[in-house]
Amino acid sequence: MVVFPNAKINLGLNITKKRSDGYHNIESVFIPIPITDALEITINDRKKLKFTSSGLDIPCDGKPNLVERAWLILNAEFNIPTVDLDLLKKIPIGAGLGGGSADAANALIGLNELFNLNLSEKKLLSLASQLGADCAFFIKNKPVYAKGIGSDFSDLSIDLKGFHFVVIYPNIHVSTSEAYKHVNPKKSIKNIREILKQPIETWKKELINDFESSVFKQFPEIEKIKKVLYNSGAIYASMSGSGSTLFGIFREAPSKNQFKNLGQLWNF
Repeated sequence: MVVFPNAKINLGLNITKKRSDGYHNIESVFIPIPITDALEITINDRKKLKFTSSGLDIPCDGKPNLVERAWLILNAEFNIPTVDLDLLKKIPIGAGLGGGSADAANALIGLNELFNLNLSEKKLLSLASQLGADCAFFIKNKPVYAKGIGSDFSDLSIDLKGFHFVVIYPNIHVSTSEAYKHVNPKKSIKNIREILKQPIETWKKELINDFESSVFKQFPEIEKIKKVLYNSGAIYASMSGSGSTLFGIFREAPSKNQFKNLGQLWNF
């Protein structure tokens, strides 16, 4: 079985409170985008879980990869067979695109289907939340309003059909934990859902990513890309998550030549 975990971007990101458990409460809107990894899941008879990866290098923190952890939590509850997990990593890491969380969620989805576990969406959401704050989003994989630590979702209706997106990863890794250390949580002035109901032309002034000010100070080249997006005609441009990926929303598809040598580029 092969699944194709896709990335996400954030429309607005307000960091509203530091919690006693070390996490932060946020407010954001997550939307899926068509930048994907590929994960092949194959039953093996060796009675031992095997994980391999290709494509982008995945930093090793001494812990099992998130897709391995997905198998481990399912096995603990359902005693499923061992598998080979082969991940082709294409979504940039430390980019604010949620690639690792997407891989974990899709591992749960794939294993659920492969072994006919018939788990409900509610159960999959619960399992995904054990793997990471935003893993549960990729179970739903549709636009949601997120609050709490990023796992308390409300369905959201937003229509961006007809708009063109440019996504740029400037080949800079931003540590999420480091990014959080440099923000000052504060209550948002206006709820992001209300801002998104307004004309898109108003988003530039009101739809803010709270990570930008500190990340831009540390990496001025990321801020420069945001300026390039606006100078190239974007109606709205922002950093996604804790960075470093930038995206712009355009009414007309811009020329790729405007973004040469800025990093990896996707448009859709």
